[in-house]
Amino acid sequence: MIKVSIYKNEKHEYVGFKTLGHAGYSEHGQDIVCAAVSVLVINTINSIDKFTEDKTSLVSDEESGYIDYKIEGRLGKEAALLLKAMVLGLREMASDESYEEYIDLTFEEV
Repeated sequence: MIKVSIYKNEKHEYVGFKTLGHAGYSEHGQDIVCAAVSVLVINTINSIDKFTEDKTSLVSDEESGYIDYKIEGRLGKEAALLLKAMVLGLREMASDESYEEYIDLTFEEV
């Protein structure tokens, strides 16, 4: 199971996330759930880096599926939108009965 914690600030804005684990939907290289989550997460990180001025921190370990990503300082409009889009995709997957047992999506205030 992939565990995803979405970080929210006191204004309830998304300001980062943490992932851990692998879906286990299928064998390595064939796991569409793991691939979908990876695309959402990695594209969000890359897009914030490429298209915004926001300062971020990133710690990751590919083997365990661990990513800890945070916006440092003020959250810009573009980064906020990109994080909302990622959360939308993850929520859709986590609420789909075909995939819900492979994704644990939670929210925590930081």
